[in-house]
Amino acid sequence: MTSPTPLHGTELIDCAQASAKQGLKVAAQQCGYSNDIDTFQRKLIVALAHIGIKNKDFDDLLKTVAAQPELGIEIAPDTATKL
Repeated sequence: MTSPTPLHGTELIDCAQASAKQGLKVAAQQCGYSNDIDTFQRKLIVALAHIGIKNKDFDDLLKTVAAQPELGIEIAPDTATKL
């Protein structure tokens, strides 16, 4: 869900991590920064530094997210009509 206002702090970090695999532009939009990608990246770096994580840009965050293993299992029906 797209934030109606720009996120900050840990909310921004959480949103950026959740959207990271979709790319920089989508992450900026989801986190409330519309097409202002430069401000999104600056605010994200500040938020990460505030909690002690030294990232230089969004690509560093993407590498961190990509390195994390997917946890859990997927549960889905065998077919659209059969559970």
